[in-house]
Amino acid sequence: MQPQMDAPALERFMAEEFPQMAPRFRVTGVAPMRVNVAMTVNEADLRPGGTVSGPTMFALADCAYYLATLSMIGPKALAVTTSCSIDFMRKPGPAGLTAEARILKLGRVLSVGDVLIRSEGIAEPVARASLTYSIPPR
Repeated sequence: MQPQMDAPALERFMAEEFPQMAPRFRVTGVAPMRVNVAMTVNEADLRPGGTVSGPTMFALADCAYYLATLSMIGPKALAVTTSCSIDFMRKPGPAGLTAEARILKLGRVLSVGDVLIRSEGIAEPVARASLTYSIPPR
């Protein structure tokens, strides 16, 4: 199964449907059942101690998995998160984040997968999320 949307198409979709969030995310790669996304980090994303906040990493995981799902099913704005669990494994620095979203099962009504989040300058992932998305009916 090949992707239905490439990186420029995903970024256009975000700019049209989520203009308030689109500038924060950049799609850096699209492959079958996978999408890579980079996120800029700013002062508002930091918590005491100079680390990136959990809600910021959650936003990246959710957006990356949303885009991975859309890359395979096409531009369906009403695909929604039904479940998300995130493990924060290491303290990220106050730097940009990247996410690799991977679809493990793509069905007719659900998309199930995971996201690994990395922080610039840290070799190992800083967080891992498991997500399920509901796909709207045709």
